[in-house]
Amino acid sequence: MRVFTPDEVASTTGSKYLGVLVSAKYTRELNALPRDLKPLGEERKLTTRAMEALTSGQIEFRLVGRRRGME
Repeated sequence: MRVFTPDEVASTTGSKYLGVLVSAKYTRELNALPRDLKPLGEERKLTTRAMEALTSGQIEFRLVGRRRGME
């Protein structure tokens, strides 16, 4: 198991909290892939793969503002 420090996560996202949210969303996307598309032989957990992708700068994301309630 690889340990990611808050500084590693914050270096690519600007905030450790935002980094965790982005990697969690990416993990959900990886989990939704059909089994045929997932690389075989990958024994690392999806969360580890998502954090590695985030800290290496492979994930591109953008922040979207909240929607206002219907008034």
